[in-house]
Amino acid sequence: MDAVTYPEDKVVALFEAEMIPLRVAFDQKPLSQVFNVKWTPTLVILDQEGKEHHRTVGFLSADELLASLLLGIAKTHFDADRFEEALKYLGRVLEDFPQTASAPEAIFLRGVSQYKSTNDPKPLKAAYEELEAKFPGNEWTKRAYPYRLI
Repeated sequence: MDAVTYPEDKVVALFEAEMIPLRVAFDQKPLSQVFNVKWTPTLVILDQEGKEHHRTVGFLSADELLASLLLGIAKTHFDADRFEEALKYLGRVLEDFPQTASAPEAIFLRGVSQYKSTNDPKPLKAAYEELEAKFPGNEWTKRAYPYRLI
């Protein structure tokens, strides 16, 4: 990814604005063991305490990488019950990268974040309906399936 994905301006901009990158070789101990890194590239999104919230393994295009990183940032906020911040990053995934592999999970988490921040279950059903329309058969559509009953 060093030769193709990382040097792209939009990837560099996201790293500079939103992240503190740390490069560790997959066989560099103890960090490779602590974070269970078995293959390269493995990108692990951690919070300030070092807790993992998202992981990406393998080579990705710039758009797929950006969507995955934004999803990881959103999940960090989601896991900390900062739903408005999570929604901001989920919105960026869905606005800028709507056809990436990260989009279905972003739709699912957007619905859950909206529900958790308002206690209104309608966003859960809306998430299922959007997933069914755009990503039928996707694992996130299947996970949202019960919400169709709302």
